[in-house]
Amino acid sequence: MRAVVFENYGEFPSLTEVPKPEPGPGDALLRVAGAGACHSDISVYRLFEEGQPGAQKPPFVLGHENAGWVEAVGPGVSDRIEVGAAYMAYGPIGCGHCRQCAEGRETYCENAATMPYLAVGLGRDGGMAEYVTVPAHHLIPLGDADPVAAAPLADAGLTPYHAITQALPHLHGGGRFALVIGLGGLGQIGVQILCALTGATIIATDVKEGARKRAEDSGAITVGAGPDQVERIRALTGGRGVDAAFDFVGAGPTVAAAAACMAQGGRLSVVGIGGGTHEFSFFTNPYESYVTNTYWGSIRDLWEVVDMYKAGQIRPEVERFSMDDALEAYRRLEAGEISGRAVVTPNAR
Repeated sequence: MRAVVFENYGEFPSLTEVPKPEPGPGDALLRVAGAGACHSDISVYRLFEEGQPGAQKPPFVLGHENAGWVEAVGPGVSDRIEVGAAYMAYGPIGCGHCRQCAEGRETYCENAATMPYLAVGLGRDGGMAEYVTVPAHHLIPLGDADPVAAAPLADAGLTPYHAITQALPHLHGGGRFALVIGLGGLGQIGVQILCALTGATIIATDVKEGARKRAEDSGAITVGAGPDQVERIRALTGGRGVDAAFDFVGAGPTVAAAAACMAQGGRLSVVGIGGGTHEFSFFTNPYESYVTNTYWGSIRDLWEVVDMYKAGQIRPEVERFSMDDALEAYRRLEAGEISGRAVVTPNAR
């Protein structure tokens, strides 16, 4: 079968022939409907170096945002998994035995350092291929929902959902403000989730006018970039600042801008992995406001994301690519030419 393979650190992936996988004990074989191309994949093959924390040893098939139809199951899989039905796959894979894994938070597995891989598509062969094997208990039924459009929600929906639900206590009540920085695929879905789950006024910012327009269509008030960006955001809150901020970029300037917009008692969640840092000072930090980070989400979170998708509360903007054009999807993603989420469709039907 054809697959997009990460072969060496620092090198662009290849589209090549690999053996079709067979489901082992507890696994299901998915005929891939859609596999999302994510900026994290670019970090895997462009930025990470051998031995660096988080680096995953090549070669392996990319693709950690996956949905498709169950083709077969391995020994020991529950008969509740229906062959031929459409499912979304939860990507992170933990040890299965620690406290975090027992609660479905495999993304925070306490034994991650001893695992041979982090997730399907991150160390273990992923779904940027015609077929992929996944742990059967990680499958979430999609029913009649489109699995191609659903695929990127395995990360681009799950990651903002987890960050937002952790911050909900800060947005409970009237007169609350939320800030979204970075209106790529995750930020756009983050605006939609905030609109569905809170009554907060949502302020969103990005350098791209088109991205701001899409966020406005979803219910946000937007602010462009510029030297007075923070002042304009704070003015929208009456000078008080925002109660919860979500930085989907994570670079130094965006973290600094978000921190400067915080109200007392607020929460800044840095979601993007842009490498930015934050300097704390007792005299400038709003009292009892804090900076934290989140990574991906739990399998329970993903069930709830799927529920929101089925209910029409999440509407991912998807650009579809055939398997022939899978590498073009990554080239355009690197060039910043994808406005929503690029999804490769190895078995379009």
